[in-house]
Amino acid sequence: MADGSSFNVKLYIYDLSKGLARQLSPMMLGKQVEGIWHTSIVVYGEEFFFGGGGIMSCFPGGTILGMSDSTVDLGNTEVPRDLFQEYLSSLRESTYRPEKYHLFEHNCNTFSSEVAQFLTGTKIPSYITDLPSEVLATPFGQALRPFLDSVTITPSGENGMNGYGQW
Repeated sequence: MADGSSFNVKLYIYDLSKGLARQLSPMMLGKQVEGIWHTSIVVYGEEFFFGGGGIMSCFPGGTILGMSDSTVDLGNTEVPRDLFQEYLSSLRESTYRPEKYHLFEHNCNTFSSEVAQFLTGTKIPSYITDLPSEVLATPFGQALRPFLDSVTITPSGENGMNGYGQW
C-alpha cells in the first residue's frame, strides 16, 4: 500500500448459548462443547457480520448481542477501506446474499473466516468453524437437524455507521 497505513483486525466471538452449551452438551451430545459461536470481524472501526439479513455492520459491540464474550487479535491489514468495501459488495451480491445463509454450512463463522483470510491471510480458529460438523456427528445433532436447518440467526446492528448499518 502506498501510504503504509495499517489497520487492526479483530475477531469478536459471542456464545449464543450464554454458557448453556458448556453445561448441557455432555448430557445432550455426549461430548463437551464450550459454546454456540457467533463471530464477526472488527476493522476500520466497524463490526461486520453475516446472518439471515445478509452482510451487515455496526459500531463494535452494537448488535443485539452486546459486547463480545471474547476477542481474538487477528493481526493487521494494509487493505484500504475502499477496497474492502468493494470486496464486501461483491460478496453481498454473490456468496453472502441473505438467502444463502445456512446455520451449519454457510453462516457468520464461514463469513468471518473468509473475510479474515482476505484481510490478514489467516482464517479464524478451527474450534469455531468445526463445531457444526462436530454437533451433527452426534445422534442428538442428527435428530435435531431438521429443526436446526430451518433456523436463521440475524443479530441486527442497531448502531449503523456511515450509512452502512445494513449492506
